[in-house]
Amino acid sequence: MASPPSISDQGSAGSSSTTESRDDAHGVRKRSTPGLVTSIRAVGFWTAIAMPFLYLPLLATGLSSSFDGILFVCLLVGNLLALYVGHPHHQ
Repeated sequence: MASPPSISDQGSAGSSSTTESRDDAHGVRKRSTPGLVTSIRAVGFWTAIAMPFLYLPLLATGLSSSFDGILFVCLLVGNLLALYVGHPHHQ
C-alpha cells in the first residue's frame, strides 16, 4: 500500500507547476512580441552608448549648482538603466 505524499513532496510538486507556468507565460510573451523586445533592447543599447556624450558639457562647465549635480546624477541613473535594458542586444 502506498503512503500519501509528504508535505515536502507536495511543496516541490506545486513549485514545479508554478515554475512551468512562469516558463510558459514567458515563452508566450517572447513569441508574441519579438520585434518589440528587440526594438526596446536596441534603443537601450544605443542610448547607453550615446548618453555619456551628454556628460561632457556638464563636466566641462563644472557641477557648481545643485541643478547641475542633480542633472548629472539623473543622467548617470538613466545611463545605468539603459545599460541594463540594452545589455542583451545582439547576444
